[in-house]
Amino acid sequence: MTGEERKVILASSVGTVFEWYDFYIYGTLATILAKQFFSGVEPQAAFIFTLLAFAAGFAVRPFGALVFGHIGDLVGRKYTFIITITCMGLGTFLIGVLPSFASAGIVAPILLIALRLLQGLALGGEYGGAAIYVAEHAPKGKRGLYTSWIQTQRRWACSWRCCSFWACAPTSARTPSAPGAGGCRSWSPLSCWQCRCGSACSSTSRRCS
Repeated sequence: MTGEERKVILASSVGTVFEWYDFYIYGTLATILAKQFFSGVEPQAAFIFTLLAFAAGFAVRPFGALVFGHIGDLVGRKYTFIITITCMGLGTFLIGVLPSFASAGIVAPILLIALRLLQGLALGGEYGGAAIYVAEHAPKGKRGLYTSWIQTQRRWACSWRCCSFWACAPTSARTPSAPGAGGCRSWSPLSCWQCRCGSACSSTSRRCS
């Protein structure tokens, strides 16, 4: 494996970790988001609506692959990666600062679902594009081995999600005897987004170089 090939695999893998981290952090915060954006219905229904918004992101992934795959063919994979990672990070940031149902009414869940759709499109473009990018730089007989690195990054993203949630959440949110404490309700995905902001900039610079 040459140095250039390692660089391609590293940049694609790190970017994929960031994308899946942003996508999965919503699932980790589902119970909190249900109270913030779907408080106008019963708690059980609010949780189901929150999971449906989570599923909406998965539903549009194929369309993201089609759209950003075509863009990658036209302008190059690197610039497409910058677009997808920006869309994903921006979506997470905006979810963190959205008004709640109590203050904005039905507009709040509508904006939430719209941002989840944006993240789903970005993830579809990132995941498929990263695999193609690595395959394009892989030597003959090594494409399966090299692209397999992209498939393993979801597990790292899951681990990072759990660690950042634990590090950023208030002590009251970590204590099993005090579920839904005041500190937990006031916490938002913005805290988790801040945990990866510097690293995302590093990933973007790697991809541009």
